[in-house]
Amino acid sequence: MMNDEASPSEENPRPKVYAHRGASAAFAEHTRAAYLKAIADGADGVECDVHLTRDQHVILLHDANLDRTSDGTGPVAERTLDELRHLDFSSWKGARIPEQFGAKSDQLLTLKDLLEILRSAGREIGLAIELKHPSPYQLKLEERVLELLADEGWDAETSTLDNIHVSFMSFSPDSVKHLLQFVPAEHICQLVDDVSIEEIRDEFGLGAITGGAVANVMKAAQLEGERILDDCEVGLAGPGIDYLRKHARTVQRWLESGRRFRVWTVDSETDVALCQGLGIHEITTNKPAQVLAQL
Repeated sequence: MMNDEASPSEENPRPKVYAHRGASAAFAEHTRAAYLKAIADGADGVECDVHLTRDQHVILLHDANLDRTSDGTGPVAERTLDELRHLDFSSWKGARIPEQFGAKSDQLLTLKDLLEILRSAGREIGLAIELKHPSPYQLKLEERVLELLADEGWDAETSTLDNIHVSFMSFSPDSVKHLLQFVPAEHICQLVDDVSIEEIRDEFGLGAITGGAVANVMKAAQLEGERILDDCEVGLAGPGIDYLRKHARTVQRWLESGRRFRVWTVDSETDVALCQGLGIHEITTNKPAQVLAQL
């Protein structure tokens, strides 16, 4: 049985700790400061979300729009990298950035920038890349990411690049299926979460009809993602912590089938204990130092 009070098992090794968009509880997500802090905190790996700019650069950003995490507005896909470099991506958090973590103008990162940061970590480190969809560039996003990695010396079979072990994630089954043509299944994670019409309407500010239509598309993607995991087509399962609680039998079946588990976003002591007790392999958290201290 799964419950909030599951105790860590001594038989289970410590889960690896991935910093969600960097140490994003401390500094603005996806910034240079957030990733340098995650490395300093001892995170086993870092997670990032990627989009394409108008001039086809791979940029780190969660949202398709700039409004929430910058002083800009509108779709990121309509801006060039040079235009984005002139925006402020850190001040919204209200956290002062130490001088050693770079100036305010240095906080926006491309995927190539992040690779340089991870190369300088001085140890082996994981990189989990989430490919964000829907994208106006569709599967060109995956192609650009793989092309960039290959240019940097990434080996597809081992999915390593110098000291960096790279894995790929998406909620989009189409993205996952496309990646499977180029990357071994063990390095690919199908993300899954529950979809509700109410949450979709609220998150995107949609009306009843449009919200329902979008939710139906996302629900279909969820069901196809679950099928991919049921059929063991990828090596990594990526449920959210709420999904982990709600779907105990499904989670147990995937664990028993040999799927590695990467659970997001795990910040509370109770959730960390639950994951450790279940034998979850990787925890994605906004608070890597706190989670590592508990483990």
